[in-house]
Amino acid sequence: MNAHATAKPHRDAALVAAACRRIEQAEVSPSLDELAQAAALSPHHFHRVFKAVTGLTPKAYAQAHRGKALREALAKPGAKVVDAAFNAGFNASSRFYDSADALLGMKPAQYRDGGADARIEFAIGQCALGAILVARSGRGLCAISLGDDPDALLRELQDRFPRAELVGGDAAFERLAARVIGFVEAPGIGLDLPLDIRGTAFQQRVWDALRRIPAGTTASYAEIAARIGSPKSARAVAQACASNTLAVAIPCHRVVRSDGALSGYRWGVERKQALLAHERAAIEPRPEKRERGE
Repeated sequence: MNAHATAKPHRDAALVAAACRRIEQAEVSPSLDELAQAAALSPHHFHRVFKAVTGLTPKAYAQAHRGKALREALAKPGAKVVDAAFNAGFNASSRFYDSADALLGMKPAQYRDGGADARIEFAIGQCALGAILVARSGRGLCAISLGDDPDALLRELQDRFPRAELVGGDAAFERLAARVIGFVEAPGIGLDLPLDIRGTAFQQRVWDALRRIPAGTTASYAEIAARIGSPKSARAVAQACASNTLAVAIPCHRVVRSDGALSGYRWGVERKQALLAHERAAIEPRPEKRERGE
């Protein structure tokens, strides 16, 4: 491989990192043309490079960053929704209310008030890895948690949504929860259900990269950092993995240390080991059965 080919990924990562800083520091999100011009690329080429490095389009990255700013503004004591919107870069109230629900997973006032008036269905059961809690907001699955103590899983959900209405799921939700349990025990079957993913712009970049790791394989924290265009952020990648609240659906169990050793896992290293072993066993070719009488 020549020096030009070797340098290109580093150059692309540097261009995208600069564009990310530009988006984060701008009062009004820069347009695709503005970002491409700053990178000295055509809009089409820049869009393709940006998505290849971060896993997000420039627009999606700007939305994720604005969502982080909005959550931080609403979390301040005595926050007013209008002021929070302005501080997060929304200069038009109509544009704010059109997108705030998608950014927060609920109405801005509900988020500010700890999930007041939000309705979250949940179910608790047992799977091969112990107790499991499955929860769904109006936008999709917002929690898949594993543990030894079902009550502790429920308390954690209550802490995340202190003023939401938590309700036990009906028969239809119980069937959905059974599908999730089946997916946890056999990730290869896939999970075609909407997810309510809430996190910072950086966390969402990491989580999107994790969902691209095939079942039965692993990647290191450093490799994920490089894939999202932040090669020096392996430690921040590990923190993003620890902040994941959707076990297996966002497969942070597939991320390991550079030497291949297992490190911390929100739901216990033993569960991480079991998930990886189960996935590898599922994709290994099975020996052909011998014909009778052979």
